[in-house]
Amino acid sequence: MKPRITVITLGVDDLERSLKFYRDGLGLPTEGIVGKEFEHGAVAFFDLLSGLKLAIFQRKDIAHDAQINQTNSSPTEFTIGHNVESKEEVDKVMEQAKKAGAIITAPSHDTFWGGYSGYFQDPDSHLWEVVWNPHLEIKE
Repeated sequence: MKPRITVITLGVDDLERSLKFYRDGLGLPTEGIVGKEFEHGAVAFFDLLSGLKLAIFQRKDIAHDAQINQTNSSPTEFTIGHNVESKEEVDKVMEQAKKAGAIITAPSHDTFWGGYSGYFQDPDSHLWEVVWNPHLEIKE
């Protein structure tokens, strides 16, 4: 297996609500929901940098597609890291997320390792960390 990830898919309960959060609230580019003509097929893709895509797909449809039972989830199963270029940008993105309806779980703060970060949850409780790392160069 090559060390490559091309799509990160988030399971959601309400596809339209999540579409509005990511498209209208956070400003991620998308063509909207596609695949509505297929049972269990409605999904939305967002174009990220470096060719990566973020997808939102209803949890019940993921369970059907993967042939597993849908179970309860925890927001601490994983986080999505959004690295930015400054402390000010952390604050800006955190405010944008808050205005979009995110729950701020940890306001922007200096970290023990010398960075600056904050956490928010999207409408389906997925946990995002917005972080400035002074030791990481961001490549667009």
